[in-house]
Amino acid sequence: MWDKFFCYLTFGLLLVIACAAAPASNDHCIHSADHHKHLHHAKEEHHPSHEGAHQDCHLLSPHNADFAFSLYRKLNALPDSKGKNIFFSPVSISMALSLLALGAKEQTHSEIYRVLEYSNLQPAQVNEGYEHLLHMLNHSRDAFQLEMGSSLAIRQGFKPLDKFLQDAQHYYQSEAFTADFSKPDVAAQEINKYIAKKTEDMITDLVKDVDKDTVMMLISYLFFRGKWEKPFDAKRTYKDDFHVDENTKVTVDMMSRNGLYQYYIDQANHTTVLMLPYKGNASMMILLPDEGKMQEVEGLLSKEQIKHWHDSLLRERFPVTVPKFSMSATYSLADTLQEMGMVNAFSQSADLSGISESHKLMVSKVEHKAVLKVDERGTEAAAATTVEIVLMSALPRLRINLNRPFLLLIVEDSTKTILFMGKITDPTAV
Repeated sequence: MWDKFFCYLTFGLLLVIACAAAPASNDHCIHSADHHKHLHHAKEEHHPSHEGAHQDCHLLSPHNADFAFSLYRKLNALPDSKGKNIFFSPVSISMALSLLALGAKEQTHSEIYRVLEYSNLQPAQVNEGYEHLLHMLNHSRDAFQLEMGSSLAIRQGFKPLDKFLQDAQHYYQSEAFTADFSKPDVAAQEINKYIAKKTEDMITDLVKDVDKDTVMMLISYLFFRGKWEKPFDAKRTYKDDFHVDENTKVTVDMMSRNGLYQYYIDQANHTTVLMLPYKGNASMMILLPDEGKMQEVEGLLSKEQIKHWHDSLLRERFPVTVPKFSMSATYSLADTLQEMGMVNAFSQSADLSGISESHKLMVSKVEHKAVLKVDERGTEAAAATTVEIVLMSALPRLRINLNRPFLLLIVEDSTKTILFMGKITDPTAV
């Protein structure tokens, strides 16, 4: 269904778990002497089974797409998002919340699945889907770097249920390490160091405040580095105006290249679609609304519309100009997720007894940060999220100039997964 899509980025999701009573004194059994212990087969090792991998991955992709567009609309509606860039990794958030759902029961579990658009799926389908998704993303690339995984940072003396640890290990490739949550500043440094390592120092300061009652943090990360199939010549990069809105313009470094591109001009829906291919079976999909039509195009976003645009692509040689930029975006997602329907997990009624039967646990906050860098050679991106759980036809020759706000999706081809999406309103905003 999808042709080449661009995917170049890094993203992680952390879930912090704290308890309302003092943690048990016995040590959990999963920590090794070397502090970090991998709980799944190594990347270079043969996966236990390839059979059904594509089917399982593709079962998740339409649901993950629905979640991605729903979350985008929520983030876009935030007062702080007005006139600003938006960028996040929906699949990393989905995976982290699915990891959390391993330990959730009853209403808490059903609300998580409802928000993730998984209500029509069985937990086994979701978990096996991520098992194979991780395998596909981590085992099939030579031309670019793409790594995705999860971890458990556990307080000394807190012992999660064996089944939760085993399922996290089997389905989500979870590693485990001890963090000194009795000293919040120390724990924050330890976790930030871990995230920085997984994201090649693109995310270094995600965790700032750690609740003193935190007993566990679940971390999911995604990292991708790719090169343009046909690089832009740095000698052809020039200064030009980018029109933030009808009254505001900023000066940017504009990359330029003549080439053969896939594109589609949807006149009825005021949108120009452009594919920028990368090496390694990936591309960036650009959605450039006509002037003044951003809201209308945002209202169209759905997996069905994206498929229609992709299936309508034409191929022609023409010049393209793309801004060279770096950006980051940070979000507190607790309120947003509750507005979307994940309420119980943040309340005293939370049922996370699948993680611990001896401690009452609840989610306290969810933080997310994503970083994107686009230049003549390719793209880099990184992201991380923390979730704390506390006690409780023939067209004329054309030119596509991305000199006004545009949308982008970063999609992995073989699994049809939206890794990242966003809106570039001002390329000069860091």
